[in-house]
Amino acid sequence: MSLEQFEKYDLTNQFNSKLKSISANPFEDIPPKEDALSELKELQNKLIDLQEKFYVDRRKKFLIVLQGMDTSGKNGTIKDVFKGVNPQYIHVASFTKPNSLELNHDFLWRVHKRVPSKGEIVIFDRSHYEDVLAVRVNKLVSKEVWERRFDHINNFEKLLVDEGTIILKFFLHIDRSTQRLRLAKRLDNPLKNWKFDESDLI
Repeated sequence: MSLEQFEKYDLTNQFNSKLKSISANPFEDIPPKEDALSELKELQNKLIDLQEKFYVDRRKKFLIVLQGMDTSGKNGTIKDVFKGVNPQYIHVASFTKPNSLELNHDFLWRVHKRVPSKGEIVIFDRSHYEDVLAVRVNKLVSKEVWERRFDHINNFEKLLVDEGTIILKFFLHIDRSTQRLRLAKRLDNPLKNWKFDESDLI
């Protein structure tokens, strides 16, 4: 869904019903797990090689944006897909609730500081989209404020692209029942308790 299309939906009802209409089940022709893991290994090796060339070339910057509900697998995706790449040339930027310093600046200030430099890959674990999603759903700012942010985000991303940044965006889609099961596992497993937050239940 493009930002222009996204803008048409009211997050509290129309967008949620639209999202619910999209199946969160894997495609029927998805390969067996063993085959998928074998293919993943091949792709990881290819990525390691391409990352090295990308860094040496240094003509472009690479930004990957991951969005998704809590428990949708953003951390696991980063860990599995980028296993083995050189950590000198790749960074993960996680965006949580803004702190007091960040709130004293414009909403893109903390994001712009984390975009990739030439030859670098940066992965956004959540992103600047939270500033039109979370603030809107939780009524943290007025409609007048978050509506303007759509244009700011479009202009921000156009600036990045014009300056040589390749941007890929992914939404990891799961349904509510899957999310509930994963939240329960976080409570049942002491090693995953730290991941659980009461706000996840909202």
